[in-house]
Amino acid sequence: MLHVVTKTSSVLFLLAAFGLTPAAAAPVSVTVSTAVAVAAVIAQHSPLLSAYEKRTIAGLFNGNVRAGKKLTVTAESIICRVGNVDITARSCELTFDKGKRTMKGREANEVNATLTAAGAIAEGAAGSMIQTVTKLSCTLEPNVIKDHSGGGADCSFATDQ
Repeated sequence: MLHVVTKTSSVLFLLAAFGLTPAAAAPVSVTVSTAVAVAAVIAQHSPLLSAYEKRTIAGLFNGNVRAGKKLTVTAESIICRVGNVDITARSCELTFDKGKRTMKGREANEVNATLTAAGAIAEGAAGSMIQTVTKLSCTLEPNVIKDHSGGGADCSFATDQ
């Protein structure tokens, strides 16, 4: 019992040290370059986007900015698992309004690492670190991004915290 209390106290202390509370950790918003990265790694797997929209978003991420219409990338949920016992295990399941996409290896690592950089937090469970993101919505405005004024990209999502 003492170990559980100590562990809980340690987690709350660390959250407070970084200016977070358990309730405040759930909604996440990111902008600019991080938002472009999140949108780009999710967009390539989305059945909701056309091939043209996917190429346009990939181009933005690669620095090829052209004027164009506002683009939106959404996902209902993203669940990534990285093994901390089987260190070669990596997988993500992306759920969209129109279907799911499961990936492993490098692709899963790319999604997981990008979401981590955006502020999603993984929790440990039975030999895995599991990261859950819901209600992902990213908006990219190529006309604003093209101005190189530091705007035009936003993402928001909820974490399983």
